[in-house]
Amino acid sequence: MTTLAPSTTPAPVAAGRPPITDWRPEDPDFWAGTGAPIARRNLYVSIFAEHVGFSVWSLWSVLVLFLGPEYGIDPAGKFLLTAVPAALGAVLRLPYTLAVARFGGRNWTVVSALLLLVPAVPMTLLIEPGVSYATLMVLACLTGVGGGNFASSMANINLFFPDRLKGRALGLNAGGGNLGVPAVQLVGLAVLATAGAAYPRLVPGVYLPLIVLAALLGARRLDNVPGARNEPGALRAAARDPHTWVMSLLYVGTFGSFIGFGFAFGQVLQLQFHDRFPTPVDAAWLTFLGPLIGSLVRPLGGQLADRVGGARVTFWNFVAMAAGAALVLSAARDRSFPLYLAGFLALFVFSGIGNGSTYKMIPAIFRARAAAETALTGDREAAQRRARRLSGALIGIAGAVGASGGVLVNVAFRQSFLATGNADAAYLGFIGWYALCFGLTWAVYLRPGRRKLSGV
Repeated sequence: MTTLAPSTTPAPVAAGRPPITDWRPEDPDFWAGTGAPIARRNLYVSIFAEHVGFSVWSLWSVLVLFLGPEYGIDPAGKFLLTAVPAALGAVLRLPYTLAVARFGGRNWTVVSALLLLVPAVPMTLLIEPGVSYATLMVLACLTGVGGGNFASSMANINLFFPDRLKGRALGLNAGGGNLGVPAVQLVGLAVLATAGAAYPRLVPGVYLPLIVLAALLGARRLDNVPGARNEPGALRAAARDPHTWVMSLLYVGTFGSFIGFGFAFGQVLQLQFHDRFPTPVDAAWLTFLGPLIGSLVRPLGGQLADRVGGARVTFWNFVAMAAGAALVLSAARDRSFPLYLAGFLALFVFSGIGNGSTYKMIPAIFRARAAAETALTGDREAAQRRARRLSGALIGIAGAVGASGGVLVNVAFRQSFLATGNADAAYLGFIGWYALCFGLTWAVYLRPGRRKLSGV
């Protein structure tokens, strides 16, 4: 969706450095002598800025643990507080992706970092007993701006690296961002263990200087790539392609599960095993484990997809996720905490692997199409240009739709606890969704006798 076009117009300059007037990452000589150091510098700053954005997005996964009886909020109300940031984050992903080419990657990184102050500052001032639930809902929704940072960061870093190195660079960028979820939970644990549950405002307060630092580093150390543009009509063309919606549904199952469970795990743990975790600090020391493991294994999904095929990895990954959800359901009914924890950690592991494998499937689908188109028309350059155009647009759409899975997970838990007093109905819903996903993967990409896209 965001591509490079030849340009001699200087990109706006970062303070203290000359502007980039020429950017040719696919040229080996240019890359070795000029491109690689610039790209690495931009990657490192981008990882930090995205990490802070993800942490702000995930703040309410921690803050709900601080909201004791004095706040007068029941479990259903707390699940809504963790659902609304996921909703706004999903909505913002597409416009944030487009903003990189429209305003420049450096410029938008600075703006998007400063926007994190919009929720963080009032949260630091207002969260205390007596604050209205409506105020908390507004503050929770505003943290969704951090969810958009992932999309713009990925779109920006994609411009800096040659095709042969994009996978590793985007994997590092995505993994560094995802680590913001366990990081903010560790911050919450530290506050709970030292200051106590009476001081939730300290958690967003910790991030105020980090937000400012991310904006300053962006202004001083990032660059705008000249010639970046949004492909006209790419989103419309991708939206008409059935693979867009198949992959979007699969991404709901992988990334949606990761972010949804990351937001909800601490609260669910305390509700399901309240006798074992009677206080927030008792639950908080475990909540970061799942998101941490899920973030760290994300590159493994891409590596496995490279070796044995993305569709095959994704299929078996969803089978494993269905088994993990079944284990969680069984353990919850039997009140077996060790099995419950093992099942939930398995869900985080396989959601992380699935994030990597589904992301790898998207360009593979269009590379296979480009090869088939080249065989028919002989115009390899046009076929590859169309493949890159549609692949970028599909990633943007799938990223936005996939993030909505975080909303669905939290709403499923809320409705299950409201209706039955436990999460069994939610777990059954997750098992059904993962079954749909592995069935869809098999039917579209693996079924014998079907004309398959080679290499997906």
